[in-house]
Amino acid sequence: MRPEVLFPLFKTQSTLKGVGPKLEPHLERLTGTHVVDLLWHLPTGSVDRTFQPKISEAVSGIVATITVRIGQHMVPSNRRRPYRIMCHDDTGTLVLTFFHAHGDYLQRTLPEGELRVVSGLIEHYNDEIQMSHPDHMVKVEDIDDILRLEPLYPLTHGVSQKVLGKVIRASLDETKDLAEWLEPNYLKEQKWPAWHKALLAAHNPIEAKDLDPASPAHVRLAYDELLANQLALGLVRRGMRRAKGIPTKGDGKLRQKVIDALPFTLTKSQETSLSEIIADMASDLRMLRLLQGDVGSGKTIVALLAALVAVEAGGQAVMMAPTEILARQHLKTIEPLCQAAGLNCAILTGRDKGKARAGILEGLKSGGIHLIVGTHALFQSEVEFKDLKMAVVDEQHKFGVHQRLELSRKGQAVDVLVMTATPIPRTLMLTAYGDMDVSRLLDKPAGRQPIDTRVLPSTKLASVAERLTTKLDAGARVYWVCPLIEESEKLDLAAAEDRARQLKTMFGEDNVGLVHGRLKAKEKDQVMEDFKAGHISVLVATTVIEVGVDVPEATIMVIEHSERFGLAQLHQLRGRIGRGTGASTCLLVYQMPLGEVAGKRLKIMRETEDGFVIAEEDLKLRGAGELLGTRQSGLPEFRIADLEIHKELLAVATDDAKMILSNDPELQTERGKALRTLLYLFERDAAIKFLRSG
Repeated sequence: MRPEVLFPLFKTQSTLKGVGPKLEPHLERLTGTHVVDLLWHLPTGSVDRTFQPKISEAVSGIVATITVRIGQHMVPSNRRRPYRIMCHDDTGTLVLTFFHAHGDYLQRTLPEGELRVVSGLIEHYNDEIQMSHPDHMVKVEDIDDILRLEPLYPLTHGVSQKVLGKVIRASLDETKDLAEWLEPNYLKEQKWPAWHKALLAAHNPIEAKDLDPASPAHVRLAYDELLANQLALGLVRRGMRRAKGIPTKGDGKLRQKVIDALPFTLTKSQETSLSEIIADMASDLRMLRLLQGDVGSGKTIVALLAALVAVEAGGQAVMMAPTEILARQHLKTIEPLCQAAGLNCAILTGRDKGKARAGILEGLKSGGIHLIVGTHALFQSEVEFKDLKMAVVDEQHKFGVHQRLELSRKGQAVDVLVMTATPIPRTLMLTAYGDMDVSRLLDKPAGRQPIDTRVLPSTKLASVAERLTTKLDAGARVYWVCPLIEESEKLDLAAAEDRARQLKTMFGEDNVGLVHGRLKAKEKDQVMEDFKAGHISVLVATTVIEVGVDVPEATIMVIEHSERFGLAQLHQLRGRIGRGTGASTCLLVYQMPLGEVAGKRLKIMRETEDGFVIAEEDLKLRGAGELLGTRQSGLPEFRIADLEIHKELLAVATDDAKMILSNDPELQTERGKALRTLLYLFERDAAIKFLRSG
């Protein structure tokens, strides 16, 4: 149970003063749903409101806080004209200007003859000193609320700086001192404030340097977040380890049949990874292993051979993918190999209904189906296995730790193998997969073609299209990628549709297809099938083709606006070609002017095809928070910690978590109990389940 001291922080934001039904959805989009989410929304800039000149000393372009006597309200006869209020002190006149004003509100707030304090940007206009729409208008006794360095927060549509500042101050009022979870000597050595003090300091900067992510308050909060993450991973890992595994050993007969049916021999790293997995499965500890391999390194074959160990031992295996396209891709790879071994494999997605679905569920329950490939549909409660021994989860980051655990509960002490084609820099492996052992596929299977990558400006697109005509006449197949940027899905969709229309006029109506995220799965699959079968030669797509599409005949990839993509995404996209026997070319088309970071990114793409090198470079260029957009990369979303700035802290937090769990494995000491609070504070509740109560 969450400790009572945290109850106020996990109330919804609507419980705070000033958060009504109109504001709440905007706030939720910006920060999250709970009061605690506001605490982690730290300021990134500030306005200095401490300058208090007389009116005659107010300099244009400077923010000033001035005490004035309110004079005449000049109410306009036409609503389009500004509402003006004349204000004075003993040195001159200041005109407050309001557009689209509510006169009754202004008369209540700024009554004629009264003293008031106004704060805002000074402008000199037509020999007048003006302040348009002051940021603050308060009574003289409230001046201290304004005279400070005012924090500026990242905003979203529907939330103003003033409103957000008020709501965050209200959220800070809900906080109090918490028992210290950091080791006292380390805290003293670092000269960090206590948690509550650090939080208040981060939101109330006294000088500009207090806003720096390297300031003591910010660093303290970042360390807390990293420690919560590493401790949670340690607990999950230990919990999985502690849950006794069931040794799974096969006789190798089925594996041999599949290996004999392969049109190639396994690479050295495929063999090494497979032997690591087989050893894990044979031990009496549960397996939790990550198989990390670049695009096209042959992960699916390794996973299939590992799954066959479970089948040889009399059990079943499941292979789960985040999308239907990817699930069907896996099925296409493994079905003929399963047939060669005399095994029954099937697929289950959300699309399977009625009798077909009932037949699959029956086959799983009776053990008639040895291996099932599927999507989220596999989580449903009516999916039961006769004896599930092994679960393979592909592109893990599209699922959560909870879902991984849920899948493994479909059997007894199920061994779990997680696969990812996202090369993750070693620095970040700790934060995303610290609860797993790791196998890496470092070499590409034989037969993979090198890809000639070229970088060119969009002004050359017409000549690109012309050159493609020759290639298409010779039977080539082309991916043409248009970017999808979240802010403007409609615009991007239009861009992809426009491009498809233009290419149809050039290459023929029936020769060009279009896929994007808004197509229904059935329509999307149909277009992909047409492309695979060669009914269409050009596939215009948004980034939905990034993962798991295998068309060996496709040898050309055109990526428009390549400067908008992250390195890892460009690498994933490029990996869709070079899969057959033909020479392959990737054209990275950029829009001028090209920024410095984008330029470096495209240069790296031209120089290397090694996903691990690319991932390390991406981390250097963009920092972890932005690396591939955390949602795609399998990295936890840190709200305060920035892994580029705070990477030294990560190593310390990892060691600290290990030491805590070896000295106080159930978190029962005073510090241990405080650490439980820390886990709840950063919503790492799933890990608490691995502790004995107390």
